[in-house]
Amino acid sequence: MSELKNLFQTLAKNNRKALMPFVTAGDPDIATTAAVIRAAQDAGADLCEIGVPYSDPIADGPVIQASYQRALDAGFRLKEIFELGETLSQAAPTPVTMPRVTMVSYSIIYRTGMAKYVEQAKAAGYCGAIVPDLLVEEAEPLSKVCREAEFDLIQLITPTTTRERQRRIAELTTGFLYYVSVTGITGERSALPSDIVDNVSWLREQTDLPVCIGFGISSPETAAQLAPISDGLIVGSAIVRRIAEASEQAKQSGADPTEAAAKIVGEFCSELRRAIDGSLVKS
Repeated sequence: MSELKNLFQTLAKNNRKALMPFVTAGDPDIATTAAVIRAAQDAGADLCEIGVPYSDPIADGPVIQASYQRALDAGFRLKEIFELGETLSQAAPTPVTMPRVTMVSYSIIYRTGMAKYVEQAKAAGYCGAIVPDLLVEEAEPLSKVCREAEFDLIQLITPTTTRERQRRIAELTTGFLYYVSVTGITGERSALPSDIVDNVSWLREQTDLPVCIGFGISSPETAAQLAPISDGLIVGSAIVRRIAEASEQAKQSGADPTEAAAKIVGEFCSELRRAIDGSLVKS
């Protein structure tokens, strides 16, 4: 059984919903990324999505685009995503035991070689990959490689994806389905579409895969609103923004940027965890 399948089965038995923070690898540096992920786990995160910086992101808004550019400007290279995975598994200071997946452009996987990328990622402790720019018409080869390696391939469904296409995407996906809550790019939003409940409810009736919602989740209030209708929530821009702000403020005040970023992310994840759990008690 894959790590993700085991995780979601365990969460379902305990009436819990997954909290999945997103962080950009290497923003502002790899040491901070590792510290932030450990802090998120300690605060109740269940799994983590780690973005591989890319110069031409497809669906990311200005906050995550800026984080990718900062990491690239600092010299990020692909090998560091694998080194990060190995670091997270080490006992000191705290081993990260929650599943980790990469958010990675298909062009990076293709350039590396599908089998090679999956092999390297799995050896580094990752259990799957979210590939936002992989068209369903071109997904079969990578899906086959991932299934043979027992490495989950997670794909995105948007509000504008036709229902026939949603079913096809679900057939080529393992781990969980990533439902994009809004049309457009990533980013924090104060309100979400009114039809999201119906759309997600329909999708969950079409597949046995868990359905996790991402894009636009900016606060504990938003998380509480969406938790009852999903199997998990993905929070990206709100976390990436906090990391950037805390790191910069710490530099200006002479404090440790890594400690500051880890602290603020830990506090935010704790708030999200409480809101998610509280919404399930009320529902």
